[in-house]
Amino acid sequence: MAKQALFSLSLLLVLLFHSTTTLGQPAPAPKLPAVAPAGPAPPGPPDVAKILQKIGGFTILIRLLKSTGVSDQLRGQLNDSNIRFTLFAANDNAFASLKAGTLNSLNNEEKVRLVQFHILPTYYTLQNFQTVSNPLRTQAGDNKPGDYPLNVTSMGNQVNISTGLVNATVSGTLYSNFQLAIYQVDKVLLPLDLFVSKVPSPAPALAPAPAIIKPKPKKTPIAASPKTSTTTTATPTVVVDSGAESLATHGILVPIGVAVFIAALYL
Repeated sequence: MAKQALFSLSLLLVLLFHSTTTLGQPAPAPKLPAVAPAGPAPPGPPDVAKILQKIGGFTILIRLLKSTGVSDQLRGQLNDSNIRFTLFAANDNAFASLKAGTLNSLNNEEKVRLVQFHILPTYYTLQNFQTVSNPLRTQAGDNKPGDYPLNVTSMGNQVNISTGLVNATVSGTLYSNFQLAIYQVDKVLLPLDLFVSKVPSPAPALAPAPAIIKPKPKKTPIAASPKTSTTTTATPTVVVDSGAESLATHGILVPIGVAVFIAALYL
């Protein structure tokens, strides 16, 4: 009986120890739902420099786009889907055909203008150029004559561009989406404002200055050299009319004749 009571007590102690050990252990953490793998990031705005670099042959234009900051400016503006551009891209061969020193003659601000002159602030398809109103405004400035005007004409599949200094042709489409169109041109577009010296506007006409009358120099009288004066007595000239002389002669002879005639009668 004592052995049975001892066995029961031992069993009770074992069960109590096991329960205490189990309750002291932390409960297992709940399992989290599986995370789905991330999909591809949405495409950013078009990067003009990367597009041209991928195509190849536009090293000089890419360098100008980056050094002037125009590439970053375009990318930033294209973040807004309502902003659209058209770029005329001249390849390295077109730049090589420029007169030596053309690019080096420009300062940093003028290089920015040159690059911006190749960009239109509107998206154009090749078909749109058939109905555009010239001159077109570029990113470089206004479309006033002598500033940065660009004339684009289209005949069939050929698109021609005139800057007033250069006539170029669109030779192909390099890139096009709803925001950006890039067309290759066979010449670098040189604007008049940068490469033709402007004629300065005439100065306003001034009123003529009053004429200055200079006083005439006074003449100094020249002293006459002393001379010996000679007194000359002028002899009056008497002019006798021949008729008067004849009358006088007859006036003397008539009384004489009368006197002789009277004397003859008394004799």
